[in-house]
Amino acid sequence: MTPGNVARGGGERAGIRHVAEAAGVSMSTVSNVLNNPDLVAEATRRRVEEAMDHVGYVRNGAARQLRGAPSTVVGCVLLDTANAYFATVARGVEDRLAEAGCVLVQCSTDMRQERQAGYLRLLQEQGVRGVLISPVAADFEEFVRLGRRGTPVVLLDHPRDGATELCAVTVDNVAGGELAARHLLDLGHRDIAFVSAGPPLRTVGDRLAGARRALGGARRVVEIAVRETSVAAIAEAAVARLLDLDPRPTAVICCNDAAALGVYRGLRQRGIAVPDDISVVGYDDVDFAAELSPALTTVRQPAYQLGHAAAALLLGEGEAGHQHTELSFRPELIPRRSTAAPAAGGG
Repeated sequence: MTPGNVARGGGERAGIRHVAEAAGVSMSTVSNVLNNPDLVAEATRRRVEEAMDHVGYVRNGAARQLRGAPSTVVGCVLLDTANAYFATVARGVEDRLAEAGCVLVQCSTDMRQERQAGYLRLLQEQGVRGVLISPVAADFEEFVRLGRRGTPVVLLDHPRDGATELCAVTVDNVAGGELAARHLLDLGHRDIAFVSAGPPLRTVGDRLAGARRALGGARRVVEIAVRETSVAAIAEAAVARLLDLDPRPTAVICCNDAAALGVYRGLRQRGIAVPDDISVVGYDDVDFAAELSPALTTVRQPAYQLGHAAAALLLGEGEAGHQHTELSFRPELIPRRSTAAPAAGGG
């Protein structure tokens, strides 16, 4: 029977029976094309694939899972998908999954614990292959339980802190904070502020700890904690508190580049020049960092590689010989024009 001879009702979904009839082969041959293509002669395989296209056959993922095949859907739960850094991380994840024939479902918790819990529940109900997560808090008990129930979890941009039943991919944020502070110290700065934005996060805390470690014998590094996350709110709250400090810091380290953008805006509104009056360092090296005026000195994280590596670890879950592991990447200081030696009398 040729493809043109196959007739189906308008609302009927094409199945392997329709494909077999269109290609003039048995249903077992169609099944082999789908699941064991190396067992089918090339000419027959091409005929079956052409019949699939003609009848509009789409593989039923749920049915595949009932037969024991792994899901091709992976969940990725991020802190903030609007953040350019996490967008790059997600692209690394997506590209690695695409190589394996998998698709990504991306969720944003907006750094809210209850929203994270809701997404984890929904993803598990949908039978995803696994979950990549940038956690809101360092409580991994639920992640371990998910893994034991058959939904492996890989920590993304967060150390596993002894949770040896999990895989993790992270960046050495303590080293990143040290890089930022030592750069300013080498320029002659001694009074430095650290702007953190949003709820307390382990990654940000590590950056602050690294900055304080680098400055050791220097006069001080003062944290300005701003619970807002919008650029406008950071600009208003962080800069107002920065200018109230006595003595006024000659440099600012920001927890990420979005916070640095807010600081830029707030300083500019008050007629304070970067870096002539205050030097500014960001963190992440997102796309806009080099386009700011002046171009932003920042600490670069290998965001794409981070996502790519995390996806690879997840795909390896369940394979023979798989061992849970933690991968750590090193950050890199990218000096640009937003930092300079403090003005005479500063520092």
